[in-house]
Amino acid sequence: MSAADGSLYDPDAPGGLRARWVRALAGAGAGRTTAASAGAPSAPDPLPYAENLLARWSEPQRRYHTTDHLAAVLDRIDLLADRAADPDLVRLAAWFHDAVYRPDRSENEERSAALAERALPEAGLGAAATAEVARLVRLTVTHAPEPGDANGAVLCDADLAILAAPPEAYRSYARAVREEYAFVPDDAFRQGRAAVLRQLLALPRLFHTPYGAREWEAPARANMTAELEELEQLEQPG
Repeated sequence: MSAADGSLYDPDAPGGLRARWVRALAGAGAGRTTAASAGAPSAPDPLPYAENLLARWSEPQRRYHTTDHLAAVLDRIDLLADRAADPDLVRLAAWFHDAVYRPDRSENEERSAALAERALPEAGLGAAATAEVARLVRLTVTHAPEPGDANGAVLCDADLAILAAPPEAYRSYARAVREEYAFVPDDAFRQGRAAVLRQLLALPRLFHTPYGAREWEAPARANMTAELEELEQLEQPG
């Protein structure tokens, strides 16, 4: 799904991002406590929060971390939803996990989690649910959920599934990441990217759900190994 697709901004379109935000927020229980305790006739309007988040995901410095990435992560969460303990909380975490994104800064995940902690209570979500969303957002720093963390496994697998894309799609992803770091000189970027790839390849497992382990682990490692070899060749003298 791309930003040019009109359904993206149509709250009534079944596949539109705004509609998906509304369903996730309602499914997570937003507004139930507020309405019951205050006698309010309805939950807060969810659409202004969707507009704010979509504006963030559409910022000009983004090339990979765009609304396309958000939609792809949500699609993968849908695929893995039966493995999550609270799939709608995982979906909300996907909305926030890169909501703050500046490639020249290192605290994006923490700032994104803090945004969730501010916005979700205003949108009517309870304290425990908000805390779980924020925890999941912070987990995307390492993508290393603890054993038994079903929600964390689903979010991390959905976020990393791009690594297992067909080779040309993977190359497009890698090019988009490079564009986000256009301010970094080529040599420094190659060294940093290679270090990230080596770190990921050294992990005992990239994916933590049965589906991810079965369908994504091998192609992801093949893609990253091929990219790393290309980077290492560029580093060779002559």
